[in-house]
Amino acid sequence: MNTPVSLFAADAVAASDLPTGWFLENAWLIPIVPAVAFFLIIFLGKRMPRGGSEFGIASMVVSLFLSAMAAWQWIDRVGSVEEGTWVGPVVRTWTWWQNAGVPLGIGLHVDGLTVTILVVVAFISTLVQIYSLEYLRGDRRYTHFFASLTLFSAGMLNMVVAENMIQLILGWEIMGLCSFMLIGHWWEDGANSRAALKAFFTTRTGDVGLLVGTSVLYFAANDWTQETLGVSGFSIRGLSAWALSGDPSSAAITVGAVALFIAAIGKSGQFPLHTWLPDAMAGPTPVSSLLHSSTMVVAGVFLVARVYPVFWEGLNITGSGLNFIVIIGGITIVAAALLAFVQTDIKKVLAYSTVSQLGFMFLAVGSGAYVAAIFHMVTHAFFKALLFLGSGSVIHGMHHEQDMRRMGALRKFMPITAGTFIIGWLAIAGIPPFAGFWSKDEILLSVWAYPTNSGLYKVLWGVALVTALLTAFYMTRQVIMVFFGKARWNDHAEDHGAHGDFKPHESPAIMLLPLVVLCGLSIVGGGLNLPFTDSTKRLLHWLEPIVHFGEVHPHETAAMKWALAIGTAVLCAASIGIAFAVYQR
Repeated sequence: MNTPVSLFAADAVAASDLPTGWFLENAWLIPIVPAVAFFLIIFLGKRMPRGGSEFGIASMVVSLFLSAMAAWQWIDRVGSVEEGTWVGPVVRTWTWWQNAGVPLGIGLHVDGLTVTILVVVAFISTLVQIYSLEYLRGDRRYTHFFASLTLFSAGMLNMVVAENMIQLILGWEIMGLCSFMLIGHWWEDGANSRAALKAFFTTRTGDVGLLVGTSVLYFAANDWTQETLGVSGFSIRGLSAWALSGDPSSAAITVGAVALFIAAIGKSGQFPLHTWLPDAMAGPTPVSSLLHSSTMVVAGVFLVARVYPVFWEGLNITGSGLNFIVIIGGITIVAAALLAFVQTDIKKVLAYSTVSQLGFMFLAVGSGAYVAAIFHMVTHAFFKALLFLGSGSVIHGMHHEQDMRRMGALRKFMPITAGTFIIGWLAIAGIPPFAGFWSKDEILLSVWAYPTNSGLYKVLWGVALVTALLTAFYMTRQVIMVFFGKARWNDHAEDHGAHGDFKPHESPAIMLLPLVVLCGLSIVGGGLNLPFTDSTKRLLHWLEPIVHFGEVHPHETAAMKWALAIGTAVLCAASIGIAFAVYQR
């Protein structure tokens, strides 16, 4: 293993010796563009033909282009060195202000994790904004909605490129504020208003941990980072180097890691702070898709990934016991899956599913499977955004009905929505060759092959496998209740405000386009990190410079890996078959 301190200390040299490019050096523009668009929507939106949505969509298209080009240049950067050579991040910082002699900076920290999440967030945000043009048409607060949605994206993108913890907290809190505004968009309904307040105060409870953890780590690390690297104790690069230096006291780094993880629990809806996320379905469906698939709820996973060395050392990830992260992840995956079984609201099934899938990501990072966690974060963004937008299409076609007991046989009236939703269902159910199979299989394999305390981790693997089967079962239940079986919607026509015969209808093309795009990514997204050869493990190569110090690689034989993968796929398919046998009757 290389000496972490020398590697982190060589960041500046590594950055100057390798190609960067204009887009990597100027990645700070990616959050700035939607931030400017937010102000344009606020001041000029009412005068625009489409209420200012033009500014929001244009800004996200520009951010997506800048993110894609930055990702391309990062890939070129990694590919320009020999295999196994450590590649430092591209870091730029400017002093914002000084307080009591402590410089507070703002800047960017770009590496494989940064560009991966930038592309995902900008891409999903662009599709959601396009989808919202029709979904929110005629809404009395149309301009307000697009302003909040655009500011939310700016906050998330700022958090992703943040060079230091203060800047990260700024983006983190912008997301929290916008989440409150978007969930409570239809605040006249008391249930919506209460859901917004619940989300706001629950996540703020977790955010206390972010402030405490950042403070503890700053005071513990600042002297070392100043003397060794010449950077503040708030610097993400500095904290990572300090955590791996052997210098920090076990008490300081453990307290800091636990406090930060409490913030991650709140933001990502993990047990016991999970109750806000299903209630947040009160907001418009595009909000559910953006916040609860690829952006806000994965911010907790991103926080752990961003300062992973702190968690690696502070929570002893490769130690002989079950660490705090895998305990929370293990409880959450199965509890949320069981709660999804009893839901009748089409969006709440997906909400509890999201909580469970985020638990899988925490289970992965807690088991040292950093790349598997990010891989699942990306594939989950594709198929969960598809499922949420698909549910919105169903709600739109059903005249705002969300109760699955009042649906059925909708595939005949909404064939494109049904077809794309079914692809999303197969992806999340873990059926090959769809994207969810590859990423979830990586997590299960990593837990199975955990190098220490194997007995306890085999039990944890069993819990994860059972949860995967439960996921296939309850998602099949949802698909049957909505798209198959007997048509039950005409029995409740009056409840929809319909007179005479009531017929669902397919959504407009502008809403179907994002579904088709996400459907394609849910099919091929697993190609990002196929396990066959080193050359097919693309995401691993892009992320490897970040976790050169400790990614846990499974050392099982090829035969065992194939047996586990095929066995899991067969069991998930059997779970789907049982669900069909139960619910078709």
